[in-house]
Amino acid sequence: MEYTQEVVVDVPRSRFIELFDDPTMLSSWMEDLISFEPVHGTPGMPGAQSRLTFRRGRGTMEMVETVTRRDLPYAFEATYDAKGVHNIARNEFHEAGRGATRWVTHNEFQFSGAMKVVGLVLGRSFPKQTRTTMVAFKTFAESQPESSPGSPPGAGSTGS
Repeated sequence: MEYTQEVVVDVPRSRFIELFDDPTMLSSWMEDLISFEPVHGTPGMPGAQSRLTFRRGRGTMEMVETVTRRDLPYAFEATYDAKGVHNIARNEFHEAGRGATRWVTHNEFQFSGAMKVVGLVLGRSFPKQTRTTMVAFKTFAESQPESSPGSPPGAGSTGS
């Protein structure tokens, strides 16, 4: 299953990237995120792996993010692996007029085992969840004060 979602965030691309790339900010906009734990490498850098744990219903769901491309402020790509699900996420960041950023994400989901059935049954919910996460980031980013001059950007990563 493949799909594309996009949203315009009313913050300059440099500020967008600063917030998007800061792992300490993830729980501010990723609903139900319990933890972000670096496993291998420097978070946000190609080859780095991190474990993300989310609340799902009465339990939890873990996935491993592997950064495959970092070309900020233009693009960020990663794979996300959970039991029976492999997600390839390609994020693009475009300037959208004065002081705005157009975020485009291309997602490809591959299912195996019992998750093939889940993918068929719940497939339509995946684009909706991606859109919900993007809008949550938009709301978060647009509510943040501008950074102080000389503040270093974060050195982390995100997920889709």
